Amino acid sequence: MNKYLVLGDGLLATEIVKQTGWSYISRKKDNFDFTNLNSYCHLIYNYETIINCIAYTKTYDNNKEKHWNTNYKAVVDLVDWCEIRKHKLCHISTDYLYTFSKEDASEEDVPVHCRTFYGYTKLLADAYVQLKLKNYLLIRTSFKPRPFPYEKAIMTQVGNFDYTDTVSNIIIKLIEKNKTGIYNVGTSRKRIYDLAIQTKPDIIASYEYLDPNMPENITMNLDKLKKALDE
Repeated sequence: MNKYLVLGDGLLATEIVKQTGWSYISRKKDNFDFTNLNSYCHLIYNYETIINCIAYTKTYDNNKEKHWNTNYKAVVDLVDWCEIRKHKLCHISTDYLYTFSKEDASEEDVPVHCRTFYGYTKLLADAYVQLKLKNYLLIRTSFKPRPFPYEKAIMTQVGNFDYTDTVSNIIIKLIEKNKTGIYNVGTSRKRIYDLAIQTKPDIIASYEYLDPNMPENITMNLDKLKKALDE
């Protein structure tokens, strides 16, 4: 049986595959429907660890059905399949679960303050992974393309986000160390503007929120991550 398989070909999945050479399947390349497990279960059968990077990530989109079907229902089916067949699942979640929660939230804090269908459905999937799987790695994180692709960067949102290559490298280390449970994944506390200016010195500082539900603070406690990486 092969070791690792990545699901997806978005920013994070592509970078993980680039850094590792691991096998991957995607809806675009392999023509399957993530909301229909029968359309792709034969493609994942021979891998010990499934790394799910597929999600509907339009954070402020009110298309409840798309969020529900991709971020929750499809994950439920994948979790059930992995548990029955004893495969490990590494599921990529989001720091947006901590939206309007406590500052520097830890893995033990209860993230119940999301105001978007994106955050809500990702939270439900997190809970299902924890309840149903015995062997899982749940990653709460966020990442941006390198270099920063936008003309403006918001000054008032703070978190532990970083560029995709940096975040991917941390996730790969956790997977290869065979870590299990929930991990907040990120780097030092910073504003979006602070991250953007690293790769785009002429970035325009903005104080305009993209959406009224956009949180100011999504900082996470990274003590558990630091300990794991030092082991």
